[in-house]
Amino acid sequence: MTERWNRDQVLALAPDASSQKAAQGVSSPGRWSGAGATAGALWGECRGSGSKPYLACVDLSEPAYRCSCPSRKFPCKHALGLLLLWSAGGVPDAAGPADWAAEWLDRRRDRAARAAVRASAPADGDGTEAHGDAAEGGDEAAAGGGAAETGGQAAGGRADGGATAGGGTGRAGGAAATAGQGGPADARRAAQRERRVAAGLAELERWLADQVRQGLAASRRHDQWDDLAKRLVDAQAPAVAGAVSRLGAVLSGDDWPARLLGEYALLHLLAVSHRRLTSAAAPAALGGALLRTVRERVGFPVAKEEVLAGETVRDRWDVLGRRDTEQDRIIARRVWLRGRSTGRAALVLSFAPVGQALDASLVTGTIVDADLAFYPGSCPLRALVAARHDPAPHLSAGPPPGSTVDGALDEVARAIAADPWTDSWPLVLEAAVPAGSTLRALAGPGGALALHPSCGTPWRLIAASGGHPLTVAAEWTPEGLRPLTAWDEEGQVIVL
Repeated sequence: MTERWNRDQVLALAPDASSQKAAQGVSSPGRWSGAGATAGALWGECRGSGSKPYLACVDLSEPAYRCSCPSRKFPCKHALGLLLLWSAGGVPDAAGPADWAAEWLDRRRDRAARAAVRASAPADGDGTEAHGDAAEGGDEAAAGGGAAETGGQAAGGRADGGATAGGGTGRAGGAAATAGQGGPADARRAAQRERRVAAGLAELERWLADQVRQGLAASRRHDQWDDLAKRLVDAQAPAVAGAVSRLGAVLSGDDWPARLLGEYALLHLLAVSHRRLTSAAAPAALGGALLRTVRERVGFPVAKEEVLAGETVRDRWDVLGRRDTEQDRIIARRVWLRGRSTGRAALVLSFAPVGQALDASLVTGTIVDADLAFYPGSCPLRALVAARHDPAPHLSAGPPPGSTVDGALDEVARAIAADPWTDSWPLVLEAAVPAGSTLRALAGPGGALALHPSCGTPWRLIAASGGHPLTVAAEWTPEGLRPLTAWDEEGQVIVL
């Protein structure tokens, strides 16, 4: 029997706060009949306002959800309510699922088997494979159903939020590699994009020089950034355009001149790095991983197939937590992982328009035995789940291994040294407690780290700690830590 998730872990699966509230309203035993659980699935019939109950089923192996209700949210309140009832011990064990649930589960297994066969067969160019189960009449969604991958930095932060790890491998920025894979028309388009990107970044260099020469006082005008961002989009450098369009957020706070100058410096470093690394005179020692990182930050995409075809890293991965952000009606979900054996950090990204399903296959506080394929670069962080080796995610036997504050800062320093544009990194702090006069810092052995200003006073973390040390997983950013998850002395998972 799969270990039951706790209430926090279930509510963390909800697509929004209103779904969390609604799920709690349908999680009472009196609303459910015919409920049961096996090692990998839950099912039940929830009494609603109509004459027929809603049929809800959860495949715990991904997880994936099915419900006969008309809701377009995944998971819907009925699936979440069933999970809450299960987490409270209210779903009895059963020898096998109900007929209607077994039919759905069998279809899922058949599709997974066919997909595995197609993945192992040589590519024949007959199209792309749909991901997830959202296509079945709209009444179910797999963990990744409806989550659309986008290139560039469509919805993320300065460094890793949505930027696909960079494209070509050639000294000329990848045009030669593209030409070798496609026909003459593809080669011409690739070369044309290289010229457009180079021209756009050259304009960015001149613009930055003008800003520094004229002083930062005039930088309070947003229209100059908007125009530059549009020109960079035209130059097919979407990640750089996204970084420029977000410069306005730096203006809040008394220290905005220093922060803005820092952002200008990173943009200048990116533009100069691209120019030098793609130059024919660039030393060969500067190519490879560093060039891929620079191209990633510019906005050159790399196909999933290319990533999955590379080397994979198998480990038992702790799911540290996740964070959703919205920009331009696109939701980006960051899920942070860390390997138990390798100690390696990983970021799994998914995207979807507002109101559509996001990847929910990685449940906070669980361990997943999986192969991860990392996007190439000088400091690989973003990854895809290439294969899973356990039938269902299971709760960890205690918190993930943590580090001291000094150890965490050393880890961040190594990441920034390899990729100066890194703006977020997962950390696990051991024996951490809220500290400071306003309790807006995390203190541990060797020092303390301030929390991100948007976190405010972390009341939930304070209540969970009660003055006692916790293991805390957090997302590091230049502005401070964003707490994600905590583990108390008994190993209980607390989603923050």
